[in-house]
Amino acid sequence: MNLIALPVTHHKAVCGQDEAMKIALLAVLGLALGTLGGAALGIGAGLAWVEIFKTTSFEGYSGMLVFFTFMPAGAAIGSIGGALLFGILGIRDAEIAIEREPARRHDR
Repeated sequence: MNLIALPVTHHKAVCGQDEAMKIALLAVLGLALGTLGGAALGIGAGLAWVEIFKTTSFEGYSGMLVFFTFMPAGAAIGSIGGALLFGILGIRDAEIAIEREPARRHDR
């Protein structure tokens, strides 16, 4: 068995401009998905708030409360959370990425 250490490790060989772009793209994707998901959860939380606390619907107050308070707050929290989550996943993928070498044929 011949175990020769390669002078360049996988991490050094893979990290670079492409890896930074991948992390940035994942962070932007997380930002967009987090915004959509957070806004939907914010609407759900706002509707629950209106039902639980019996908010008045006089002149659309409850609707304005949900769509002008809970939805933007949920979208802001979701966008930050999504960007962080996807960015961390991209960074961890860059550190953990394992690329298998093709199986060598044994000549007999």
